[in-house]
Amino acid sequence: MPSLIDFRRRIRSVTNTQQITKAMKMVSAAKLRHAQDRALASRPYAEMMARVLSELAAAAGSTEDPGDLPLLQVREEKRIQLIVVTSDRGLAGAFNANLLRAAQRFMDDHPNADIRVESIGRKARDYFLKRHVPMTGEHVGIIEKPSYQDAVVIADQMIALYSKEETDAVYIIVNEFKNVMSPNLVIRRILPIAMPEGGGQINYICEQPPGELLRTLLPRYVQLSIYRAMLESVSAEHAARMTAMDAATQNAAEVAEHLTLNLNRARQGAITTELIEIVSGAAALS
Repeated sequence: MPSLIDFRRRIRSVTNTQQITKAMKMVSAAKLRHAQDRALASRPYAEMMARVLSELAAAAGSTEDPGDLPLLQVREEKRIQLIVVTSDRGLAGAFNANLLRAAQRFMDDHPNADIRVESIGRKARDYFLKRHVPMTGEHVGIIEKPSYQDAVVIADQMIALYSKEETDAVYIIVNEFKNVMSPNLVIRRILPIAMPEGGGQINYICEQPPGELLRTLLPRYVQLSIYRAMLESVSAEHAARMTAMDAATQNAAEVAEHLTLNLNRARQGAITTELIEIVSGAAALS
């Protein structure tokens, strides 16, 4: 059995760990509110933009074929670009592991396609570099505080690849914020752009031809899609880390309680042994 000193050392170590996990939970809870507000605020804008694009596509269809636009052309998916959005740090439960497994399943489900990865976050970069997966780019240090400019850089790169027919489809895999307990893992195709159905219900008054407006807004829609994915990922990451650190804090408390009980038992056993030795010694002298 470990000595009393060993028990005290282990209890002190577990208690220090508990303080760290509790502090990390509080930090993630504070950051979650701000990140959640940004993610939720982006959803109505993205939905409205998709609706506007649908209406413009319907309006442009009366004078020209919107399918002639490069970002709307559908090709056989022989070359696929996969954008994987993870975090830069761990200690968030299965947040990154589930997403990376889903990315691996996606590649396994497309064995005949040439798949290249654009990683956002250190965890994705390390995972695919270790497995020698072809990568077109890596972005580390931008996911903690996403900016629209970072999303524009990535989106413009994807648009250039698709417009030059160097890739046939662009997918993004990300953890979207659902609730504090669990994220919503999503694999979404962002190129070619799938226009929402139901267009033509609103008669917009356009100063420019609808086709020209559509050509201008499509790249911005791709930029917004990537930016929104980054915002959603940050919110889901903080929620996952807060949940994981809360569970770790509770586990540390249980371990400390168990160790304290064993410490008391060992101390009582030591006291009993000393008493027996004293009584035995006194009996031997009498």
